[in-house]
Amino acid sequence: MMRAAGGLLLDFGGVLADAPAGGAATPEMVRRVAEVVGGEVSEERITADLIEGARAYSLWRDEISASAEPIELPHNRVWADFVTHGWPEAARAAVEREATPLAYAWTWRIEWEVRPGIPEALRVAADAGVPMAVVSNTFCGAAHRDFLAAAGLSGLFEAEFYSDETGLRKPNPRFAQLAAEAIGVPIGECWFVGDSLHRDVACARRAGTGAAILMRSPRTDREPEHPEVSPDARIEDGHGLLDLLRRSQVADRAG
Repeated sequence: MMRAAGGLLLDFGGVLADAPAGGAATPEMVRRVAEVVGGEVSEERITADLIEGARAYSLWRDEISASAEPIELPHNRVWADFVTHGWPEAARAAVEREATPLAYAWTWRIEWEVRPGIPEALRVAADAGVPMAVVSNTFCGAAHRDFLAAAGLSGLFEAEFYSDETGLRKPNPRFAQLAAEAIGVPIGECWFVGDSLHRDVACARRAGTGAAILMRSPRTDREPEHPEVSPDARIEDGHGLLDLLRRSQVADRAG
């Protein structure tokens, strides 16, 4: 049995919340961008470029994740590099001025829901004095932060770390190490909980966390095999995390 967690580092999408991929070019998003550019670009082109931009940005994220120390791009670079290249200069400049609000709108999903068992698991950890932090790759962490606050969960975290704010992307080990430092727990005493072998479990192993826990999500099932890394435990949802926390606490007391 794993040693009881001294701290918890948790991913957002697939762990704290169900995060459906959603459409990159919803009618609301297209209208928002059209308003920003003031008619300089047609809605048809905005739609096509949002879809293509999301695809290209996803491919870039996959490529950068294979590097030794993956980084994240600032909001204005994502828009400029993947969406607005080729647009009239005035339209590009308008999007750059609104890069962060537009990133928020593109990231936010009305379909987000807290995953089953997560509130109970977090509260058991909090009651046991286990400090927690969010460690999430995302285009706009402010959207995640606002969701957790609205769900009544943000007060349970000592810190929240998002890739667009830190400039780092998992599996960069420094990402997890920053979070461990923020909660005041040695990285070797932290559990890292994520839904991706390639990003979360690999990050945990590189950083030297005490345990790497894979929580299954639709993304988990879509990922190719990663034989070089394996988790210490596989769970289905927050109820599985709650069970691991309780059993590890009992084992520690017995030992």
